[in-house]
Amino acid sequence: MLLQRANDDVDDIERPLVSEDLNFAQNQSNEFVGACLPTEGHFSSPRTHGVGYKQGLPSTSPQLTQSGSFVLDVIPDTSEDIFVGQTLKRPLVIEHTAEEQKYVIKEDLSYDLRFPPDSQSFIPKGNAESSLTLEIISGPSRGLCCSVQSTNASRLPLTLGRIAPSDLLLQDSEVSGKHALINWNLNKLKWEVVDMGSLNGTLLNSKAIHHTDSWSRHWGHPMELANGDIITLGTSTKVFVRISSQTECLIPFGVGLASDPMAVRRGGKKLPMEDVCYYHWPLPGTNQFGLFGICDGHGGSGAAISASKILPETVASILSDSLRRERVLSRSDASDVLREAFLQTEACMNHYYEGCTATALLVWADGHENFFVQCANVGDSACIMNIDGEQIKMTEDHRITSYSERLRIQEIGEPLKDGETRLCGLNLGRMLGDKFLKQQDARFSSEPYISQVVCIHQATKGFALLASDGFWDVVNFKKAIQLVEQMSEKYSTSRENPAEKIANLLLSEARTQRTKDNTSIIFLDFDTINRISSCKTQP
Repeated sequence: MLLQRANDDVDDIERPLVSEDLNFAQNQSNEFVGACLPTEGHFSSPRTHGVGYKQGLPSTSPQLTQSGSFVLDVIPDTSEDIFVGQTLKRPLVIEHTAEEQKYVIKEDLSYDLRFPPDSQSFIPKGNAESSLTLEIISGPSRGLCCSVQSTNASRLPLTLGRIAPSDLLLQDSEVSGKHALINWNLNKLKWEVVDMGSLNGTLLNSKAIHHTDSWSRHWGHPMELANGDIITLGTSTKVFVRISSQTECLIPFGVGLASDPMAVRRGGKKLPMEDVCYYHWPLPGTNQFGLFGICDGHGGSGAAISASKILPETVASILSDSLRRERVLSRSDASDVLREAFLQTEACMNHYYEGCTATALLVWADGHENFFVQCANVGDSACIMNIDGEQIKMTEDHRITSYSERLRIQEIGEPLKDGETRLCGLNLGRMLGDKFLKQQDARFSSEPYISQVVCIHQATKGFALLASDGFWDVVNFKKAIQLVEQMSEKYSTSRENPAEKIANLLLSEARTQRTKDNTSIIFLDFDTINRISSCKTQP
């Protein structure tokens, strides 16, 4: 986006690396030699969501249970007290140090998520049964996967490190002997991660969580984890976190997500990450509705983080009303729900000097393996669909240079001058947040564009592609569809998640075309071969 954020948040990312073992072999295999063995069936099926390729993971089932939320590569705004995270795992019973014991019995903290007063948390309150899965998606130990239950006290807490007796043993010279610890907080019923005084630091969704003085070997503060978090140990080892409850619903189509901050020049320093992409299936209170979205921040990541939390909460709250839900199902139209959710989200956001785009794709099932899809957006993060070869644009471009946006502004009575491409320094006319700019100029708006409803019948083949402007700046709609079709044919017989592979290859294409902006992609595969009748309609 357009406004530069300060470099304070990336200071820790630029810090020099220290290898604790200079003689460590760099080219190790992907075998796991610790107490946690690769888990069969995890992240190998068409139902997997993730951010990287899966290596050496056998699949015993064509389906994988998924639910909850997914938030990818974001930088939490601590001023908002919003934490985005998740993770888990642990096998051996070991004797803990005094410092470890301090974090094992860590007491509850309160967090103000600043959601609507009547909203409900996506974390199941009162349910102490939670499953956590960790998968190494990059680095020398890439492909490693393991799971643990919150009720299995003998395997908790879980340690991640380079040497035994670490529970998740990582073959990476940048990882400390004991690098990080993960535990289940019984007071909050949430997973937490803490840096154990590592030399090369720990990042949670690109935000440093280690002690500011790494050489002191002091522990960091425990941070809450959430489904879809990315934990980075050193620079090369990235751990994807999946958290699920005991009651879940299978996602009845393929889902792939990929994200990269990108760099202004090849080999240069990564840009601050201001994109947030997420999904929730099913939405709380509904078994057949799901929401998939991308928020692209400008002026910082705070507004994007807030919107990615509040918008799904609001949609879920509206659809929890049986009458509203029945109206959507009977009319096959959710325009009122999406419009109301965007307006309530804008009202709940208190960001005066940060803003974000928001593109949200609502998908619901009718119980007969048919799906309905409708999109709402503000800004320039676009969504397209391809149904049986027909291209459907699901969003509207709200950049000042677009014809539709200039026409809207003209109808307000204050038309733009010829050649004018910005308002108050922004090239967007619609966004969430930016309250100060909206007070200064009434031409800014948060009114969303609502797409037509697309029906995907049982015999239909098709897909949906959501991406931030970092992708669309270098790949047009026609090219994107061609790439998807080529890759779909190539991976049609793959036992791994083809949607995930396609999302990552689309991200690679944007990188190859040298995009200079954060890039996030969500790919939904509605191909009939991936269908399962897992979600039943409950009016």
